[in-house]
Amino acid sequence: MPAPDSQPGLCVLCGRPLVPGPSVEQHHLVPRSEGGRVTVLLHRVCHRKIHAELNERELAGPYATVDALRAHSAIAAFIRWVANKPPEFVTRTEPRRR
Repeated sequence: MPAPDSQPGLCVLCGRPLVPGPSVEQHHLVPRSEGGRVTVLLHRVCHRKIHAELNERELAGPYATVDALRAHSAIAAFIRWVANKPPEFVTRTEPRRR
């Protein structure tokens, strides 16, 4: 996580500004359980959407990059929906029915 006085930048998923605090989380592109070490910063709501849609095997395989995540149909629809929300926006994310 960045130092408290530094600005984290933009969410790598939705592109909205990140505001330091509880609305920012780290996401392992490949889950730790699958040996992943690389993390990216994103909004909590974006992070929750990723994990609501994809399981760890999917995240370690075909969705291990930001571009692949953005291309997922449900996540792409979410990005369009969240685009005009304020950076600190949080909502409950329902898990996908499998």
